[in-house]
Amino acid sequence: MKAGLVTFYHIHHYGALLQAAATERAVERFGWDCEIIDYFVNQDNALFKRPTGLGSAAHDAHTALHYQALSERYRRFEKFSRDHLRISDRRYGRFDELAEGPLPYDLILSGSDQIWNPKIFPDGRFDPVFFGTFSQKRRIAYAPSFGVPTIPEGMQAELKGYLDGFSHLSARETQGSAIIRDIAGKDAPVVLDPTLLLTADQWDSMADHPANYPKGGYILCYCINRPGALTPYLEWLHQETGLPVVQLCGIRQKVHPKAKQIMDAGPAEFLGLFQNAAYVVTNSFHGTVFSVQFHRPFFTTVSPAELSAPERSRTVSILSRLGLANRVIGKGDTAELLDPVDWEAAEAALTAARKDSLNYLQAALEDRPYAPEAPLSPQSFAPKLAERSRCTGCTACAAGCPHDAITMVRDKTGFDFPEVDLEKCVHCGRCTRLCPVLQERGPAAHLPAAFAAWNRDDAVRKDSTSGGAFTAIAEYVLEGGGVVYGAAMDGHQHLRHIPCFRKEDLWRLRGAKYVQSDLDGVFREIREVLKTRPVLFSGTPCQVDGLYRFLGCRPENLTTCDLVCHGVPSPGVWEDEARFIEGNKRRRLANVRFRNKVEGWKNSHFTAVYDDGTADSAPLFATGFGRAFGRALFLRQSCHDCQYTNLNRPGDFTLGDLWGLRPDEFPEQQHAGVSLLLVNTPHGSYLFDQLKLNCQPFPVERAVAGNPRLARPIGPAADRASFFASYAVEPFEEVRRQFFRLPSLPVRAAGKLLSPEAKAKLKAKLHR
Repeated sequence: MKAGLVTFYHIHHYGALLQAAATERAVERFGWDCEIIDYFVNQDNALFKRPTGLGSAAHDAHTALHYQALSERYRRFEKFSRDHLRISDRRYGRFDELAEGPLPYDLILSGSDQIWNPKIFPDGRFDPVFFGTFSQKRRIAYAPSFGVPTIPEGMQAELKGYLDGFSHLSARETQGSAIIRDIAGKDAPVVLDPTLLLTADQWDSMADHPANYPKGGYILCYCINRPGALTPYLEWLHQETGLPVVQLCGIRQKVHPKAKQIMDAGPAEFLGLFQNAAYVVTNSFHGTVFSVQFHRPFFTTVSPAELSAPERSRTVSILSRLGLANRVIGKGDTAELLDPVDWEAAEAALTAARKDSLNYLQAALEDRPYAPEAPLSPQSFAPKLAERSRCTGCTACAAGCPHDAITMVRDKTGFDFPEVDLEKCVHCGRCTRLCPVLQERGPAAHLPAAFAAWNRDDAVRKDSTSGGAFTAIAEYVLEGGGVVYGAAMDGHQHLRHIPCFRKEDLWRLRGAKYVQSDLDGVFREIREVLKTRPVLFSGTPCQVDGLYRFLGCRPENLTTCDLVCHGVPSPGVWEDEARFIEGNKRRRLANVRFRNKVEGWKNSHFTAVYDDGTADSAPLFATGFGRAFGRALFLRQSCHDCQYTNLNRPGDFTLGDLWGLRPDEFPEQQHAGVSLLLVNTPHGSYLFDQLKLNCQPFPVERAVAGNPRLARPIGPAADRASFFASYAVEPFEEVRRQFFRLPSLPVRAAGKLLSPEAKAKLKAKLHR
């Protein structure tokens, strides 16, 4: 029996050739012959490129400079193909060439890699060859990838037609499996990348160790794009171990000033370099795979999109399956630099996963049903909580656990996340039911009513960030015998929610605090207070929603204010910044005003007050912390996909600044500050009529235009992952020096000259 394999194999890419070789050997272990169908399309290995612009010119200049090494690399790729791949005698350049004559195969196998990614091909559409439609023989698929999260508009029916012709379907990623299920209505198990089907011993037989290559005791860096967040880990590994850095060149950029660059490695030499490395840092999926195969301690990075949606990441997916997800940089739970890897447990998990994937392949080859095994993992016993990338830190799960099995633990990004004690957990599922992220939000009953508002007390208004609307609501609740909960700094510059019982103490709760507050124990405390007294709770929308989920209802004596939230900065970063300020000034901080109106509402100042009575004040965005906050450098990951950035608000009221006012609107009030007040519920509407506020109706559409966080979440800074990688391993002073500095002069000039619309377009392009 003979299988014809359609896959990427010809391009001089390490992963492409190695996955093709692995697929052939996996098929052959079941008694089949396997041959790659030599379909050569859109694959150019020429050392020099056709001139298309500055990019090709730079490529050719680099090639000319390193011609000897790169030509040797070319030779080694071609040799590996001859030695380790079985390729059809005939080369095919078009679909009709394959369809016109009989082919010597009993089935067609659509192999791994992104062969089902329409964006790869010149016309931006699927190539039917990689679906095997040129043959009437039975078709199976092993680990193909779509490479895109969704299928482009107008191509779903075409894809369904292709998929309907397969007797057995599988996918390399969870997202691909979901696409197949949605488009074709078929189950497609997620199987291992073919390179993981072979053992380390099998790969050893294909490895080569040239005499001029390092023999061991080095840090191997293999990057297929800019190193970004890898850089601090590479530098600190080098400093801590004293080992030299060897760079396997996937990019032209030198990743470390002392790196020995290797440009002539073919696939066999690639394997040898991984075998002999003491440590590996990489942003390549196959670099990660071979670190695992050869049990090399490693750190890896993924793209910002994968970091925000890890379920779509093939790297995070396989590492989670093997219990090695803590080797991904930027997740907050990244391992310490020199932490040992539990290779015994990882190998056991890999062996089980390999067995399951091979069982699928065997069933597909033999044309029989596949019954996946379901091995138990530690994750199988844990309750379902929100993914770290989506968790808001609202504490509803911890507060609601009847057995105190969940605690909030600070990770390396400085944020708190729920951690489950499995010995205490009774698997009641209450935490899952309470999580706002895991429960669908109902639609808004109606649009909120919007108002321009300001406090009648000039002293209160001056002490507030905008117009002092919060204080008016708080005073009403206190006058009714209630308690007000809001965020206040303690003596260590730690922000947490506290109760306030007197009007005289409301000053502690006033003003913006650009850091996520600590809610430990607060929800339970509020539940008890509500039994006897009214409560006002003010916080971010996710905190308000978390409180309601915890309570399981909307008590009549509970009033809530949510904030128009830019996103919550890391408490750890802020507290380090506070310690930096104290160390720099050699004085203790007594109080901090993130937005002080010493020069008016529209020119907010960051004011630090010290214990000796002195103070420093500067425009917020002229300070290092303010600049970094403004560009969303260290916000919680979930903020960039926030489900509350719309007019469907959880609170009775929404409070913010009324930005976007024209000079002729409330001209006498603008210097002192004007609040945006949204009234969202009937309860809020009733209270609104009782408030001692100056208010004017305002168009909701203009309120949204002036406050973009009422329409969409803010995108992450391009260097967010790099920041948190540095923050995890470097002294804060060094991190601050790197990331809090002024932007370059051209960037500052553009910031002053470009319109908000132009800035938005530029940011969108940079984030693609």
